[in-house]
Amino acid sequence: MPLIRVLLIAFLAMTAAPLALAQRVEEQSFATFVKDLWPDAQAKGITRATFDAAMAGVTPDPRVIAATRRQPEYGKPVGDYINALASPGRIKRGEAKVAEWSKTLVAVEKKFAVERWILVSLWGMETDYGAAKDKWDVFRSLATLAFIKYRHPYFRNELIVAMGIMQKNGFPRPQMVSSWAGAMGQSQFMPSNVVDYAIDFSGDGRADLWNNVPDVLASTANYLHAWKWRSDLPWGFEVTVPSGFDTMRSRATFAEWTRLGVRRADGKAFPRDEQTTMQPVLFFPSGAKGPAFIVTGNFLVLKEYNNSDAYAIAVGHLADRLHGGPPIRAAWPKDDHPLSRDARIALQKKLATLGYKVGDFEGHIDFDIRDYIRAEQKKHGMVLDGNPTTALLEKLGVTPAR
Repeated sequence: MPLIRVLLIAFLAMTAAPLALAQRVEEQSFATFVKDLWPDAQAKGITRATFDAAMAGVTPDPRVIAATRRQPEYGKPVGDYINALASPGRIKRGEAKVAEWSKTLVAVEKKFAVERWILVSLWGMETDYGAAKDKWDVFRSLATLAFIKYRHPYFRNELIVAMGIMQKNGFPRPQMVSSWAGAMGQSQFMPSNVVDYAIDFSGDGRADLWNNVPDVLASTANYLHAWKWRSDLPWGFEVTVPSGFDTMRSRATFAEWTRLGVRRADGKAFPRDEQTTMQPVLFFPSGAKGPAFIVTGNFLVLKEYNNSDAYAIAVGHLADRLHGGPPIRAAWPKDDHPLSRDARIALQKKLATLGYKVGDFEGHIDFDIRDYIRAEQKKHGMVLDGNPTTALLEKLGVTPAR
């Protein structure tokens, strides 16, 4: 045997041994995780048969771990994100679904006071009206996230809840599929949301979010209704601001916005102030060079579904288009480079050290944080639009972790 081949075999053996050892350690550790999970599951009413069926053959999924580092709402220009999700094809398919499920939607609107356009928009955003099928094993995905303690103990609890869903409804094990993060069915509900909000609207005896469209639409409406959706109030709308407008002002009543010269881009009148659930907020999702919006309390309800400004605008805009509304009029800036999640977290931490009240450090830039950003932009002579940018990070001396 040539010497080079002998050396190569020896090298491979040496490198394979640590890898094999690491795999055995992980397997042993995961086995311990499963063993420790059983008493908690049992205490919450899960039978041994259900537990064993759920966890049979389950191992940590490296694809799920990798997916935790990919978040489509971060880093992509807001306009590109919205245009991709509220695309002409999705609008056309959504219009067809509104017509196809008209009778069901009328009944759902009557029961929950949530308009059909929003329900169909969410359905389209989450699974392209049911065309995008769940492909991940919900138990493997949730077990992986629980095992690595991602957002602990949230996913550990969701794992046990998912077992309860299978047990209560008698769903076959292969039906228990989800997104990589455990969101299930055409409405993409997390297991706890399935328990809290999924309903049997078709009357077949069980709430099925995978295959039953009436259940999907009604469960989504039930969710929004529970979070205080107001059917007499839009989610928001595009506006124009007058030249020289003081963009430090971010909150006002509709009457005040009118006096300040802010107008709806579609020419319609503002809602009455007695309809509002919060002071309407002026919002520049891509900075002052891009479209401006005024959003209402319904916008925050959409963010309960997915805590992303870009997502909430996309849902609202798609709903408007399904209802015959126009495209967004103002051009999205071509040099829009949104911050990554790590950069947003670094900004949140910096703002906290500067004395601002920051509720969490998960990278979500809420309206309070946008006001803090305006204050810092003013100190540094920047445009006062509340938009987090790399230029702002540089002014604050923030270097995101890599």
